[in-house]
Amino acid sequence: MTKPTIFIDGEAGTTGLEIRKRLEGRTDIELVSIAPEKRKDANERKRLLNECSLSILCLPDDAAREAVGMITNPAARVIDASTAHRVAEGWIYGFPELTPEQEGRIRAAKRVSNPGCYATGALAFIRPLVDAGILPPGHGITINAISGYSGGGKELIALCENPDGNVRGGPFSLYGLEQKHKHLPEMRIHGGLTEDPIFLPSYSNSFYRGMLVETALRLKELKKETGKAIDGKLVHETLAKRFAEKKYVKVEPLQIELEKNYVLSPLSQNETNNLQLLAFWNPDKETVVLTAVLDNLGKGASGAAVQNLEVMLGLA
Repeated sequence: MTKPTIFIDGEAGTTGLEIRKRLEGRTDIELVSIAPEKRKDANERKRLLNECSLSILCLPDDAAREAVGMITNPAARVIDASTAHRVAEGWIYGFPELTPEQEGRIRAAKRVSNPGCYATGALAFIRPLVDAGILPPGHGITINAISGYSGGGKELIALCENPDGNVRGGPFSLYGLEQKHKHLPEMRIHGGLTEDPIFLPSYSNSFYRGMLVETALRLKELKKETGKAIDGKLVHETLAKRFAEKKYVKVEPLQIELEKNYVLSPLSQNETNNLQLLAFWNPDKETVVLTAVLDNLGKGASGAAVQNLEVMLGLA
């Protein structure tokens, strides 16, 4: 049986290198690379995009759109790791655990858009609660997050690893304050929300990879808006039911009484494709804090791309 051929367009970038590292050594696929002397040859790229079973685009948005425009073979399949097609018509959103039907949609798709790293964490707790009627689509949501500096791409990596001293940011740097972050449209649309959440991302120059994404819910407000008896147990049970038996998403037991000096690390899921979800309930204050922990280069990028590849090609 012929092995499916995989072309990574942009394999020299951060995400491309991570994807290649995850795929090297596999015996169920054949990795195809463009010859070094032909990397700027548009005709050679076009040939590979059309002839390979599946291409993964690890390119800036405009270059990703250009690459898709080169594809004329109706059988060619694509995973786009850029922002370009995450809410585009005709593309399937590549978060297999998003809904019970999403994996089947990805399996049948020719065009799959890889989710953003922050959006992956946020959607993991937003979408199940919206679907269950616990979180109204118009409810005002604020999402806070911190990522390792690799989440900022080549420019930020170079600045944070500058041997002459960091010239941008520090142990904690807040950004995206104009509320125009590129992940907002996918959070709204794929979260089933009617308006963008307030999103406050940050990064640290003290660690390369790893991510925390969190939101806080006041249960009194949700009770008033929905007319339902909502407590921390219901919120947790809703998440646990949605992700039951999912290989890469794990909902931890409901957190109520915490150990002294308890802390949650953004590094705990590094080098994996796992997403860890935690619900912290304070019954007295009627609040729940929901947190997602993931590797921004794993489930937030390259790991998700490989998972989507496996779903699309029916690989183990």
